[in-house]
Amino acid sequence: MNEPLRKVVHLIFGLAIASFILISERELALYALVLALFAGFILSDALSRGYTIPVVSTLIATMERRDVMPGKGALFFALGALFCLTFFSKEVTFVGLVVLSLLDSITTLVGLRFGRTRIYNQKSIEATLAGFLVTTVALLFLVPQGAALLTAAVAAFAELLSPVDDNLIVPVVACVILTVLL
Repeated sequence: MNEPLRKVVHLIFGLAIASFILISERELALYALVLALFAGFILSDALSRGYTIPVVSTLIATMERRDVMPGKGALFFALGALFCLTFFSKEVTFVGLVVLSLLDSITTLVGLRFGRTRIYNQKSIEATLAGFLVTTVALLFLVPQGAALLTAAVAAFAELLSPVDDNLIVPVVACVILTVLL
């Protein structure tokens, strides 16, 4: 598994999915997410049973962490996106997915390279601060300054402490904060 490559792909696809949600009709985006989840679970089940699926098997072998359900991160990303789009506006969902894409990718990449001071669950203060800063700067282009700072801070805290997959928690936390503030 190549964790830096995995996180770059997470960032690119996460921003692409967020953009698709923003520019699409809400109903189309909902259908696309449900279809992606359905297809993803079928593929994950087939891979778990030992089937080889051209291209998909190679991608999973290259980018998936060992000893986890095949495609778990992508499935949880789609589920988090679907939940947010169901309960929040597509504009808020877009920003929530941008937060997830940036925060999760940056914290991992910085943590792998520069993370020295472990603070919780093998996560470092350097990674959390870098994720917070990059996310805040990006959000300054999308929402008012106060909302950018508070959303990035709460999302970084949630990413640091989350007992479940951050692809589920971070976008929901970001969407709740944005809905309250905007």
